[in-house]
Amino acid sequence: MPLNGSEPDRHKLDGQLIISELLRNMELGRFEMAYTTLLPCIFRVYLHPEDYGRLKGVIGLVVEDARRALSARVSKSNTPPTFLGVQGRRPREHRIAAPDWSIQIFPDTEESVSAGSIEIHSELSENDQPGLRGVKTTLIEETEKPARTGHTTRIPRESGGRIFADIRYEDDTGAQLYLITQNVVRVGRGAEDEPMDLALYTNDEVSREHLVLRREPATGQFFAMDRSANGTWLEGKRMKRDVEHPLPERAEISIAEVLSLLFQVRK
Repeated sequence: MPLNGSEPDRHKLDGQLIISELLRNMELGRFEMAYTTLLPCIFRVYLHPEDYGRLKGVIGLVVEDARRALSARVSKSNTPPTFLGVQGRRPREHRIAAPDWSIQIFPDTEESVSAGSIEIHSELSENDQPGLRGVKTTLIEETEKPARTGHTTRIPRESGGRIFADIRYEDDTGAQLYLITQNVVRVGRGAEDEPMDLALYTNDEVSREHLVLRREPATGQFFAMDRSANGTWLEGKRMKRDVEHPLPERAEISIAEVLSLLFQVRK
């Protein structure tokens, strides 16, 4: 309950949010093998210095609870499903490549993480071998060019957790997942004076503003409009420039034949 009649700050970080982001990072960083799924076990969490200072006194307790939550998720993944009392097929084994979880929480001295935001880097092993990296996930207020490369997940914090659709793609910074929580998404390389909602880090075949996605709030229908010099293709067919094209619930969008966006509506 808020004190002195004040409203609770919905954007203030707490232990539950940090732990939920660690769990999400672990799921995104899975490394599939023939009989085993390897999960990230080394985590470095970056917080805005103000958030870090506010939570500094309980960080040890957050880390302890996070270890328990991660272990519980792995245990659940390794538990065979049951139906009407009959145990189903044993699932693929989920495991980590270390005796225990390593979770460290730091203040972000690079000032790339805004207040109320989280950035998590993970690794699959203590040796950080090539091909055995985890992912980077970020819960941020607005999209920025990542200061550290890796897999990035961006969720505008003002979204209230509502996700309308997602876009998976790979650019020069690696594999990416963008979660759409707003009704208009501008896509392109962007510039200092022209920031994009979804910034693509690739060559200049991609326009500064290449594509605009729009969601109709009344119906939930998405539309795409090409704004580029080198073209945008929807399911293999080139889109007419400056004309809105309705998007199916799942679609492949080719950006200047340089990279592809895999769009999917979430229900």
